[in-house]
Amino acid sequence: MTATEPDEPRHGDVAGTRSHLDARRGPRRSTHGSPALSLLPAAVLAVVLLTAWTWGAGRLGPVLLPTPGAVLQALTELAATGDLWPAVVATGGVAAQGALLAVVIAVPLAWLIVHSRHASAALEPYLAASQAIPAVAIAPLLVLWFGYGPGTTALLAALLVFFPIVITTALGLRGLDPEVLAAARVDGAGRWRLLRHIETPLALPQFLAGLRAGVALAMTGAVVGEFVIGGQGLGQLLESQRTRNDTAGLFATLVVLTLTSMTAYGIVRLLEQRALRLTER
Repeated sequence: MTATEPDEPRHGDVAGTRSHLDARRGPRRSTHGSPALSLLPAAVLAVVLLTAWTWGAGRLGPVLLPTPGAVLQALTELAATGDLWPAVVATGGVAAQGALLAVVIAVPLAWLIVHSRHASAALEPYLAASQAIPAVAIAPLLVLWFGYGPGTTALLAALLVFFPIVITTALGLRGLDPEVLAAARVDGAGRWRLLRHIETPLALPQFLAGLRAGVALAMTGAVVGEFVIGGQGLGQLLESQRTRNDTAGLFATLVVLTLTSMTAYGIVRLLEQRALRLTER
């Protein structure tokens, strides 16, 4: 009779199933480089863009393209008025609400699509077709149905975030290692234990990748909503500057919007890297 290997997971040990199979495959090579080196390409690109911007501003004039110095001055003046930070908080809050609403609906729907052929066949064509409808066309309908207010703007942001989260989460669940799932079922794991111990941790990086793309779309949806629906955020600030032909102010607000989106993107990116390190253990 063959002796049982000492590292073989015992019956019911669902948490040990994945680690046992990973040990059989051998150690994974880390893909995380130096943080300083990872920021170098972005820094080089920033220098190139600023140089091109300065050159273009000298050719086109301040009405069409203000210089970086003029934008910095406009940004300083905007911050001094006290209107900037409340606008950032308003737009960021609406975008966060929209992203959260999208996650709450999209993740269970992605799980249903993966585990039900009927749900997949019924829903996927409509999910794909929904991407042909621009957000600007949806906004008036949302106003007609739900009225004006930040809740309607958050709903518009959620609609933009919804699709990438559904798709990436479904891809993550469909890409799970069949050996891991089979071994967990042999160990007696039911649907809930599979979801908790296997599917959630292994699909988490894909979900976060979708959320990383979604946070930028949430900011876009919030700003578009403030253009069409109204509000007190960066979108309304942009509209006010447009009516005054304040080109430098427009650029300053766009810089703030970009930095806000980059901050949200970076936070989700850090969470994604953390999740990748956890799944590689």
